[in-house]
Amino acid sequence: MSLTPARHAELKCYAIQLRRLVVESVHHAGAGHLGGPMSAAELLVALYFAELNIDPTQPRDQDRDRFILSKGHSSIGLYAALALRGFLPIEELATFDAIDSRLQGHPDMSVLPGLDMSTGSLGQGLSPGLGMALAARLKGQGFRTWVMIGDGDSQEGQIWEAAFVAARYGLDNLTAILDWNGLQQYGWATEKGYGALDRLAAQENPLSRWRAFGWNAIETDGHDFPAIFSAFASAKAHRGQPTIIVARTVKGKGISYMENDFNWHSKPVTDQDLKQAQDELVAQEAAL
Repeated sequence: MSLTPARHAELKCYAIQLRRLVVESVHHAGAGHLGGPMSAAELLVALYFAELNIDPTQPRDQDRDRFILSKGHSSIGLYAALALRGFLPIEELATFDAIDSRLQGHPDMSVLPGLDMSTGSLGQGLSPGLGMALAARLKGQGFRTWVMIGDGDSQEGQIWEAAFVAARYGLDNLTAILDWNGLQQYGWATEKGYGALDRLAAQENPLSRWRAFGWNAIETDGHDFPAIFSAFASAKAHRGQPTIIVARTVKGKGISYMENDFNWHSKPVTDQDLKQAQDELVAQEAAL
């Protein structure tokens, strides 16, 4: 899509607001995941404010596009996007991870409108996504299914079983997005003993891996809106194969002390942490 300067600035502002809502919600809850939602901010904004055919007033419309967050631990990022888009009150984010809240640590489609799948156990998001895409074909419906996966998420065998099946069916109405920030919560065990971990790359050469499974694979900058929309357009135009968009991202993006630090995968936010994050995000918004 073509972005005017005003529209581009608006989307950047939404991404900053999403990051602010994430860090404020996790601070209020006293726990939650931060690094993954921050790396996915632009991708979520691009989907919910430009790409997905959705209507907050009709969250179960049969012709809506579907979105599944396979890396369900990044739920607060999705909740923030849904709130900004009008699916729920922004004030409700203050209930994140509380008992009886609709906004649990992992998405629950049975209690929150706007969710197309409950996720949490890593690796389980792509399978229902391919099911939805296949159902659309069999029923002659034109909606598209999008699934966001993560580094650790991609190490689960079910992802690759689903990748194989989706390619066999040639589901070109299915697009997966890999939030490729290069970090996950834990590393790999070493010979140094129990609990010793090396920070090896979560996965290498994802483009060649997905192509080997029969997918159309595109690499893009996951923090650059023109690049993201170009990748979306290429995915929709491709025929005969599902598409994986490998989005290069930075874990903890947007907050200096979180960036590229695996410790911020999940960590309580202190009052001082919150103040610094808010100050940095306010400065970013003022610079637009």
